[in-house]
Amino acid sequence: MGSGAASEAQRRSAGIALCLLSAVGFGLMAIFAKQAYGAGLGVTALLAARFVLAACVLWAIVALRARAGARRAGAGRTPSHPSRQAALACLGLGAIGYAAQAGLFFSALERIDASLTSLLLYTYPALVFCGAVVLGREHVTPAKALALALASAGAALVLLGGGTRGLEATGVLLALGAGFMYAIYILVAEGVVRRIDPILLAAFVATGAAATFLLAGAIGAGLRFTADGWLWIVAIATLSTVLPIVTFMLGMQRVGASTASIVSTFEPVVTVALAVALYAETLGPLQGLGGALVLGAVVALQLRGAHALAPAPAALAPESLR
Repeated sequence: MGSGAASEAQRRSAGIALCLLSAVGFGLMAIFAKQAYGAGLGVTALLAARFVLAACVLWAIVALRARAGARRAGAGRTPSHPSRQAALACLGLGAIGYAAQAGLFFSALERIDASLTSLLLYTYPALVFCGAVVLGREHVTPAKALALALASAGAALVLLGGGTRGLEATGVLLALGAGFMYAIYILVAEGVVRRIDPILLAAFVATGAAATFLLAGAIGAGLRFTADGWLWIVAIATLSTVLPIVTFMLGMQRVGASTASIVSTFEPVVTVALAVALYAETLGPLQGLGGALVLGAVVALQLRGAHALAPAPAALAPESLR
């Protein structure tokens, strides 16, 4: 093997490792949220603090990258900035679309098992594909239709398979709603912001979401924190928000969007495994089969390559912000 091939293999291995690290970080989020609720935090306070801290760290990273880029480009050049319209669009995506998705997801975690919530959220890739077809960005092929059927059957088995505590209807609807809102967020983002730096996009989105939850908390007197809760807030903001965003982007630069998205299906596996170990959650045989079908459908959709969505810029990759 030549040095070039060896270097490319090392680059690919590093990219896959970074994407796996990202998946672990995102997979830990549901576990950290359960712990935060146990420490007395509510959804609004948890998400407000999460996005404020994450936005601060992301903006610091943006500033450091801008300085490094300016030094590389030369003292006479200044880094490019997004237009005001693009910046407002990114803030709007965070304040409306992403805030809604996060609120639904974390509210579901209050009511149903972390494993079930994670698997139901992962119906979003199939929903993105359906939306792309309706918008004319995708074309249905037999292989993609089969993947969609697998995802639908998998979701049905997850729901029909019962569970250790049965199914709480409100929690299930919240989890499915989170997947639906995430799909809308991705589809809107794909049509609104195409050329913005992915870390900068994440900073704008986190800022918009922070504003929404701070306002909601102020209006509803929901910004109540506990001393024990701050540990889990910091863990969610750093280990399950900033770290997985950055590592996913770095990994995707090395392996491409499709491979990065496939590797990211390890996320619900992490959540389910930890939920079983820590909370004695169990999936029934039908639920386990359903979860496998849902994740298999995600992989099949990516392997077949979505003509519009798979080549999308890094900023718009579904896993860029969870």
